[in-house]
Amino acid sequence: MSLENKTLVELSKDLTAKKVSSVEVTQFYLDRIAQHNPALNAFITVCNESALAEAKEADKKIASGHAGPLTGIPYAHKDIFCTDGIKTSCGSKMLDNFIAPYDATVTTKFKEAGMVMIGKTNMDEFAMGSSNENSFYGPVKNPWDHTRIPGGSSGGSAAAVAARLVPAATGTDTGGSIRQPASMCNITGIKPTYGRVSRYGMIAFASSLDQGGPFAQTAEDAALLLNIMAGHDEKDSTSVIHDVPDYTAELNKPLTGLTIGFAKEHFASGLENDVAVVIQEAIAELQKLGATIKEISLPNTHLAVPAYYVIAPAECSSNLARYDGVRYGYRCENPKNLDDLYCRTRGEGFGLEIKRRIIVGTYALSSGYYDAYYLKAQKIRRLISNDYQTAFKSVDLIVGPTAPSPAFKLGEKVDDPVSMYLSDIYTIGVNLAGLPGMTIPAGFVKSLPIGLQLIANYFDESRLFNAAHQFQQATDWHKKTP
Repeated sequence: MSLENKTLVELSKDLTAKKVSSVEVTQFYLDRIAQHNPALNAFITVCNESALAEAKEADKKIASGHAGPLTGIPYAHKDIFCTDGIKTSCGSKMLDNFIAPYDATVTTKFKEAGMVMIGKTNMDEFAMGSSNENSFYGPVKNPWDHTRIPGGSSGGSAAAVAARLVPAATGTDTGGSIRQPASMCNITGIKPTYGRVSRYGMIAFASSLDQGGPFAQTAEDAALLLNIMAGHDEKDSTSVIHDVPDYTAELNKPLTGLTIGFAKEHFASGLENDVAVVIQEAIAELQKLGATIKEISLPNTHLAVPAYYVIAPAECSSNLARYDGVRYGYRCENPKNLDDLYCRTRGEGFGLEIKRRIIVGTYALSSGYYDAYYLKAQKIRRLISNDYQTAFKSVDLIVGPTAPSPAFKLGEKVDDPVSMYLSDIYTIGVNLAGLPGMTIPAGFVKSLPIGLQLIANYFDESRLFNAAHQFQQATDWHKKTP
């Protein structure tokens, strides 16, 4: 098997057996990035020198017998995680000149595990978008069809893993931004329970919704990555004190006795027929593996998008108030006074989608409209959360489509924000409820990948990994490459 198609598990075995060195693996992927990234635009920053230096240190660790399971393996960071001494742009002109002075907690954990950061990936500006067309650095192209989107906002990470420019990458998921690009690029991606992974040093979009997670080829690889990423962090007040299990421990459990629900609302109008067929075939495969399949209802599903697009912009308008040209980031030239500094800095530094969401969010939080919009959206959020809790009384997992269609054409929905927002209709509810959700490759429609979404109850990521791993043992969709 060629090096680029090896999983993290396989690379780890090769490194431990000294069949290959971390420097050789890292150089191999740096060469692939140099060859293929110009066509994909998946990376904002490539860290050639620091990556090779980290790889040399990893080789020393391996030689001394002090290596962990992922020591020496390269990964890419979504450019929303702070990295000490390396540009952290968040895909925005506003932070194009920002060199982070510290590491995010997730970055620190990967360093401690001996992994090698190979670069920072392209993304929708401040993680706002479903297509990765909102980046200051230009759109990312889908490796399966360069005329199509890779999904967003973590499209750079998803495209990089799918094109085998890197064996693993991080992403963040506020309304589906790990799961939706994983679906459209034919890889595995998981959004853990809210609070499971520290947000310290992860630049904020919507603080009550954002959650970091990994991308990889397989569920087993993603489980290894979450083993590193998960855990309480005293630097993050939303980080949950909860034991972190070994997510690989239950991968090989049979699915006999598992009850899986599919929501009838997820198969209503809006879902393309070809996509529905792929998802139904994937559900039938889970049934063959021993799971019991049951229809359930999530009656408030139709309210998820309107509630989200009040709550998320409200939190974004608050979080992005700090970008004013005073302390760091972009500053307009020759401001006449303080008002001019604020107005021109923000006007010139933010893209159109960011401005749209700031305006919506500020309006929703304004006096006289707070109760009518923001408070009402939070009440709907509780109803959506209650729907899931009612469902989990009778099922162990919920499965369904990740997105209503395969990847659409670049530019197709740029001028129709509502249509763009609806591409997250099946993923947003999971964020509003704070639940863990996962996407795995499930098939193809017209040569474009389709992902199956699995949803579990709070802190039940192990069950997601188990079901996903068993599915991947029985199918080979995840092995197909562009």
